[in-house]
Amino acid sequence: MNQKNYNCPQAAAACGQNTETTEAQAVLQDAREECCEARVRRSTDFSDAVCINTSQIYDSCRDRDCVTDGRVYLTREGQELLDRAINVKIKSAEIIWVFTDVEPLSFNRGYFSVDLKFFICTTLEIFTGVSNPTIVRGLTTYDKRVILYGSEGTTKSFSSKFNNVCGTIAESWHKTNMPTVTVEVVDPVALTAKIAEGPCSGYGCNNGCNCDCDCDCDCGCGTTFANGLFPDAISGCFDDDLVVDDCERKVLVTYGLFFLVRLERDSQLLVEAEDFCIPKQECSSATEESPCSLFNNIRFPIDEFFPPQKKKNDGCGCNK
Repeated sequence: MNQKNYNCPQAAAACGQNTETTEAQAVLQDAREECCEARVRRSTDFSDAVCINTSQIYDSCRDRDCVTDGRVYLTREGQELLDRAINVKIKSAEIIWVFTDVEPLSFNRGYFSVDLKFFICTTLEIFTGVSNPTIVRGLTTYDKRVILYGSEGTTKSFSSKFNNVCGTIAESWHKTNMPTVTVEVVDPVALTAKIAEGPCSGYGCNNGCNCDCDCDCDCGCGTTFANGLFPDAISGCFDDDLVVDDCERKVLVTYGLFFLVRLERDSQLLVEAEDFCIPKQECSSATEESPCSLFNNIRFPIDEFFPPQKKKNDGCGCNK
């Protein structure tokens, strides 16, 4: 590679002809000197290829899913409001976390199934009369499985940054050669919400434990809570226990998801940055969702996943 010749001493002298020591001029002088130093580094230290250890993306995909009739698990107070509600509207939806699991495909070497479980905080407006609605928050989940190529790794990797995770060694020691899955997702596009009557709506404990309906629900006094159904870290995001009773009223929401999935492995590479690694293929799904025309007309938000680069400072006195 040809080494470029930058005569930065003369450039710095030319940039620093004004010797006034005001704060603004000192800041400008620092910017000019840093500009020249950067040019020196690029022509010397980085004039040859550099070997780096990084996460190489072996496969990736992007997807847009329109999720219909997603159950919203409300808190005890939210469920009581829903039992008296005349209408409900979805206000917003936010991603809390995405749990992932990677397993190799036995029938196709080098490929992996990636199971994703989205945990979404859904904010609703519940109307119980002509007064202003009450804002409540609940939990919605969504499961997705995709197939990606992650190559084959026979070596096991260990790093000092994992020395303090002795409690998880028994669960993870045999998976150190697995690729790493990374999921990037923007907050869901909230579309609609509706109330769905349960098979025993109106006959539960709020009516003296009198279940006269023809249903398979347990109509004994008491409410079913999500104890152990969701991870404690997820349940702790809400101020009360979540109700999972299938017999009573429930809220079903529709929302749109945009997300990227990548399989990565640590590699030593010589890399020249040219552009963003924007996936071109669609995720392979085991099931097909019903199309939502409104959601499908929305452009995929590339800028949310790849923010614009910082613009160059035009105030630098050195030649570009």
